[in-house]
Amino acid sequence: QVQLVESGGGSVQTGGSLRLSCAAVGYTDSMYYMAWFRQAPGKERGGIAAIDRDGRTTYADSVKGRFTISQDNAKNTLYLQMASLQPEDTAIYYCAADYGPLSLLARLLVAGYKYWGQGTQVTVSS
Repeated sequence: QVQLVESGGGSVQTGGSLRLSCAAVGYTDSMYYMAWFRQAPGKERGGIAAIDRDGRTTYADSVKGRFTISQDNAKNTLYLQMASLQPEDTAIYYCAADYGPLSLLARLLVAGYKYWGQGTQVTVSS
């Protein structure tokens, strides 16, 4: 059983930075795809960044150039470095993982992932 545990959320002012972490516990040797999603109040959960085990990344347009997804395969940990945060980035952030295969389009879709973390709140104030 794979468990994902996010950490690093919090409150920050506009223009600030945060780094989220997601530790994967369990059978992860073949976990090929990991991603970050977010869900703001009253909105659907959407994918913002994804990475495969070879380090290839995919980003949603809304975060491209501001957020960076990375991973430490030895530690089974996923990261999301967020910079230039804006109030519209306020949401619960979730990490997700799957063995795949996932097409490029599916890597930012909720339906592409079987395993989910519990979420961590990020609040950006103006």
